[in-house]
Amino acid sequence: MDQVATVTRRLAAVAFADVAGWSRLIEENDVETLRAWKALRADLIEPKLREHGGRLLEIAGDAVLVEFPSAVAAVNWAIDIQRGIGSGASAGNATTLAVRVGINVEDVIVDGDKLIGDGVNVAARIHQLAQPGEIVVTAAVRDYVWNKLPASFSDLGSRDLKNIGHPVHVYRVEPKKTTGTIPVRSQPNLSWANRPAVAVLPFRNLGGDPSEGYFGEGITEDIINGLSRSHALYVIARNSTLRYRDRQSDAREIASELGVRFILDGSVRRAASQLRISAELVDAVKNRTVWSEKFDGADSAIFEFQDRIVASIAGTIEPRLFEVEAARALEKPTESLDAYECVLRGLSLLYTFNEPDFTAAGGYFQRAVVLDPLYAQAHAYLAWWYNLLTGEGRSADPIADADRAVRASRTALELDSNDAFCIAVAAHIQAYLRKHLDAAAEMFDRALLLNENCAFAWGVSGSTYCFLGRPDEALERLRNAWRLSPFDPMNFFFWTVAGLAEFVAGRYDQAVGWLRKAQRTNGRFVACHRTLTATLALSGDLEGARAAAQDLVSIEPRFRVSAFKLWYPLRRPDDLERMASGLRLAGLPD
Repeated sequence: MDQVATVTRRLAAVAFADVAGWSRLIEENDVETLRAWKALRADLIEPKLREHGGRLLEIAGDAVLVEFPSAVAAVNWAIDIQRGIGSGASAGNATTLAVRVGINVEDVIVDGDKLIGDGVNVAARIHQLAQPGEIVVTAAVRDYVWNKLPASFSDLGSRDLKNIGHPVHVYRVEPKKTTGTIPVRSQPNLSWANRPAVAVLPFRNLGGDPSEGYFGEGITEDIINGLSRSHALYVIARNSTLRYRDRQSDAREIASELGVRFILDGSVRRAASQLRISAELVDAVKNRTVWSEKFDGADSAIFEFQDRIVASIAGTIEPRLFEVEAARALEKPTESLDAYECVLRGLSLLYTFNEPDFTAAGGYFQRAVVLDPLYAQAHAYLAWWYNLLTGEGRSADPIADADRAVRASRTALELDSNDAFCIAVAAHIQAYLRKHLDAAAEMFDRALLLNENCAFAWGVSGSTYCFLGRPDEALERLRNAWRLSPFDPMNFFFWTVAGLAEFVAGRYDQAVGWLRKAQRTNGRFVACHRTLTATLALSGDLEGARAAAQDLVSIEPRFRVSAFKLWYPLRRPDDLERMASGLRLAGLPD
């Protein structure tokens, strides 16, 4: 009884911070990573801790546990260190570290210099919900500080945390731009509260030889790195999933512990000199598999085999996740949609190309950028919509709408200059609507340097190489897109580009094959009808060309060959003249 009576409690704001990707950094260069971490603590974390009246409770490897006298002090400290890291406050370090921070405020037990209780445990759990460079806080912290700091809070919802017996409501801190020292967030796409969250579990070794477990772990890390290049996904760091190497829990339990909806699981099996890799993507909420694949190859080409698997998974998963997320968004009432769900709604309508759907899609993209003006991909999708509005002959004012496409694409790049999708959209608009073909080719190369698994960038760049008069290079880029995402919803577009490439090369029979395939998949895509009409005419099938011309006019009644020839960006005069000649032969008005 005496021991119970001496227990001391107090309300404390507790913060837990760790280095994102620590295991990978240690593996790459342990000495440099340790030096950088010590320097970061000495130069930034601890001085800011003293500045805000905090106390260092514990250092454990790559993590620190700290206490503050108030929630406001804790959040100010977290914002200051993230700002300092972002501005290069420890620029002398060759290794750049990214930090995740979780903050909770709760009644805790004081045990000498230590704090004990749920308040500490919750802070140590919620930081795993943060991406590198982010701060997450509990609802209690948010309630204390919401009107006392130049910051907003993105609602991440209630999360079930490991060994915590109750759901914890979590928010992401979004520092606002002020005239003082707190800057606007540098990666606005990280504010999406509803991005598809994916955890890649360590691939299991089914071969019976424990010494071969390294291959499964290497596959896992490479897949995480590949998926992380996409700014459309929220990927849990490897050091948070390693503990499931010898897992007994099912996918739903693991997803709940990690705060994700999707689990990517897999296995490695060796038989003699052959390897089989199996992978499946599970929607843990609905407890169903949304994608699965098996890969077979020889262990003599193990690294090439591994690269092929990683590229295939990274390129395939994003469009599959978008399909699942779009179906979920369509179940919600429109008045409750956030910016991300507006983008999903817009995408679900965009490629039907019937007038009401297309108009509604543009409305959703416009609503998305109003709801979150700093959402880079929303601006990119709006730019893409204006691009289609103009290129498909739907615009009442093509010059003004082309300008809107350019402006929206530039805004996307200003907000996130390292997003491969945003760069690819901007590049296509520069090529298609501005005829800046060489600049566009350079932009596509940069997009693919940032994310070599971006099927959209590979496929859409093919059209620029057609315009440049380099059809075989265009076809190779398209093959890369199909290898990455064989069932991509953009395939009707990519098949149309393949048809254009064969047209430019003068291989009309092959061009007709691709264009008919695109037409069967999407019968309202004007770009397909234009190229098909000209190709059939030049191949000698005038009857088929006239029928294709009628299909074109039924969708774009105002089509005129002379107007089309003025803006269409084929660089080589012969290519453009052949296209115009074929359209005229089919009976289209000049």
